Amino acid sequence: MSLSVELEHAFPGFALDVAFDAPPGVTALFGRSGSGKTTVVNAVAGLLMPDRGRISAGGAVLFDRAGGVALPPHRRRLGYVFQDARLFPHLTVRQNLTYGRWFAPKGGVSLEAVVEMLGIGALLERHPVALSGGEKQRVAIGRALLSNPRLLLMDEPLAALDEARKAEILPWLERLRDGTDIPILYVSHAMAEVARLATTLVVMEAGRIRAAGPVAEVLADPALAPVLGLREAGSILPARVAAQEEDRLTRLETAAGPVWLPRVEAAVGTALRVRIAAQDVIIARARPEGISALNVLPAVVAAVRMGDGPGALVRLSVGGDALLVRITRRSAMALELREGAAVFAIVKSVSVAQADIGVM
Repeated sequence: MSLSVELEHAFPGFALDVAFDAPPGVTALFGRSGSGKTTVVNAVAGLLMPDRGRISAGGAVLFDRAGGVALPPHRRRLGYVFQDARLFPHLTVRQNLTYGRWFAPKGGVSLEAVVEMLGIGALLERHPVALSGGEKQRVAIGRALLSNPRLLLMDEPLAALDEARKAEILPWLERLRDGTDIPILYVSHAMAEVARLATTLVVMEAGRIRAAGPVAEVLADPALAPVLGLREAGSILPARVAAQEEDRLTRLETAAGPVWLPRVEAAVGTALRVRIAAQDVIIARARPEGISALNVLPAVVAAVRMGDGPGALVRLSVGGDALLVRITRRSAMALELREGAAVFAIVKSVSVAQADIGVM
């Protein structure tokens, strides 16, 4: 099942013109405030009727201006999860969950499966007032799933949570992504969330799409770093847990060689995605010796983009995977970095936060 979106809409002083496909998995809409992300989601939900365009999900046409199709929201079979959970305060968790069944077509995931997937079995008889923010959001997601939706819409679902609650709910969102074939359209301005959850990334700027594609490919494009945010620029390195060392380090195997990180609570053999910030990588022309950094990966320069200021962005190929590096123009020139040059990428183990490590 997939989602296809083509739409145009004009507001005073702002015009939206987008087209993209969202395959199964999590498609993240990312961009600065005012780029049009929520407007796209509202159009898919039927809360906005675009001037022109066509929206289809799972083979069903939800909107087609030229064809005269504009299904009302309640007939689109969509699950919508907002920033705040919007649970019914007078109902228990179980009653909130089963409310999603009242207007849903038959079929879909069972209550038991949703409860297990989201780990909310112990909450069923509680009322929302007795839940934490992360627990409320899990219940809201479960309610949306039990409406048997064609797709899920999530508009900044973690924005109202503190860091502890975000860390609590992210693993459940990973389970949701990997445990269903329902496309998820996920709006966020938090790069750490996007890098950890998304399978497809759509980058928006001023009502237009700057790039769309597999998340690892888009994040590692030096040309997109100014749009994504230079401080947030980084890339995703696929890895697998190889061993849990006695000194509380976890050894990961990557296509370019071993990487050691502070203990990652995952079983040996688990496939992970590790987000590495571009500013946390150092480039050397020769393999360094006598340094504290444990992670030294052989690499080849794939692209160099000089910035307008003092910075430069370098895309490296490490065992075939992309690694984005942010250095100064002076360093890039001194190292004579050019496409095809053999180098070494150095990553400090402690520079990778636990929040930047997710299940593949």
